[in-house]
Amino acid sequence: MSGYALDTFIADCDAAADAYCDPADCVQAVAPLMERLLESDRSFLKPAHFRSDPERYARNAIYIAPDGHLSLFVLVWLPGQWTPVHDHGSWGVVGVLQGMLEERSFMAIDGAITSDDGIRLKRGGVILLKERSISSFVPNPDHIHMTGVPVDRPMAVTLHLYGRNMNSFHIFDVAQGTRRLIDVPHQDT
Repeated sequence: MSGYALDTFIADCDAAADAYCDPADCVQAVAPLMERLLESDRSFLKPAHFRSDPERYARNAIYIAPDGHLSLFVLVWLPGQWTPVHDHGSWGVVGVLQGMLEERSFMAIDGAITSDDGIRLKRGGVILLKERSISSFVPNPDHIHMTGVPVDRPMAVTLHLYGRNMNSFHIFDVAQGTRRLIDVPHQDT
């Protein structure tokens, strides 16, 4: 395993974010960096990064840029824990450290979402991300999905790098056709 340090990863991601204004170009540049980090000795991870919560998946902050343009989290998913249906408002790259993360996509039936009500979503595909897998997303149109671990699968641990401080996002009520912006808690470590 290589010794790709967290500080080097962050610096490399900063450089990629600065070099590429288009989110698709940015995630194309950052995905190999995430692969390199997943292949590293992971010495940057502390026991506190693996904190879990029996009530919901746990978000453990590893790095949040002082100006909020970049953030990195470890998420711990116990069996049966899922996000609500949500978007991001940012580009992002996700890598699986342990287990398997399931992603269930949703699509807006009427095109771009321009208000918080009258939203019609339909289910899309499912992606199963195994250990060392990498996924990415870009906004506009935003990536609407839910992620988690079914009750019959073991715990998963994932790394999430976002192109902003991921301290809020929209959650969707698919049945009611609404969305609302929420603040998202995380444990600083």
